[in-house]
Amino acid sequence: MMDAMTGFDEAITLQESVRPGRFGLQIGPDWAIGDKPNGGYLTAAMARAAQHCAHDDRGDHLQPTAVSAHFLQAPEIAQARIEAELLRHGRQASQYRVSLFQGDNRCVEAIVHLATLPTGTQHIDFSDVDPIVLPPIDQCVEVPVEPPGMDIVVGINRPVEQRLDPSCMGFAVGKPSMSGELRGYLSFRDGRPVDPLALLFAVDAFPPAVFEFGHLGWVPTFQLSSYVRAIPAPGPLTIRQKVRVATDRTVDEICDVWDSEGVLVASATQLAGYRPS
Repeated sequence: MMDAMTGFDEAITLQESVRPGRFGLQIGPDWAIGDKPNGGYLTAAMARAAQHCAHDDRGDHLQPTAVSAHFLQAPEIAQARIEAELLRHGRQASQYRVSLFQGDNRCVEAIVHLATLPTGTQHIDFSDVDPIVLPPIDQCVEVPVEPPGMDIVVGINRPVEQRLDPSCMGFAVGKPSMSGELRGYLSFRDGRPVDPLALLFAVDAFPPAVFEFGHLGWVPTFQLSSYVRAIPAPGPLTIRQKVRVATDRTVDEICDVWDSEGVLVASATQLAGYRPS
């Protein structure tokens, strides 16, 4: 078991201010890649701020179902401030504008949509998202905290276990498949169940799919839209991260996440910076 101070719940714990809608967040190195905090982790903390406000507003929409976030400036691994403002409280959903600051710098701006999520396997009437088939989890390759030859510390792999399908890991041996797709499993090492807030992290947790183009450089996220579709069943998640369009400046990737029962529980699209090698 991990030290509780490094768990996901502790990492997104907010320090409440005397001013309504304002919170403190201590960004730690276990939720970063190199010295840059993971974007999914930041959106999860911002969604939690919206949840806090919804409690105060006596709303009954308490689960994040969609978050659209723009990353204006990468925050440091340090204390940050989150401010949340109610935009609309409706009969079926509520929307909040949530901003993350360090000092006077606005780092992330997001709209958080809160509603009620279904459970079970019967919530999807139609989907054109093809499920993935993975080898057993013990036959997949664990992504280390310090990947060989990359000169970077992947801090999120301390509290999180990622295991990739060996068939999409050609990049690790200098033989990328050029498929633009990564597949594998994700779970918390301390056994924490995955909930809607954790799904917001999971959709941005895998390495960039452009790794399978042979590009192992920095891929900074500009915009991330995350959709939580259902409360997941217990157990490891399965994830597919895939390039949709890549240019000589940007890449947009799609991510789909299934729970242990094969239910599509989250998806995301993101636009990121990309300079082909």
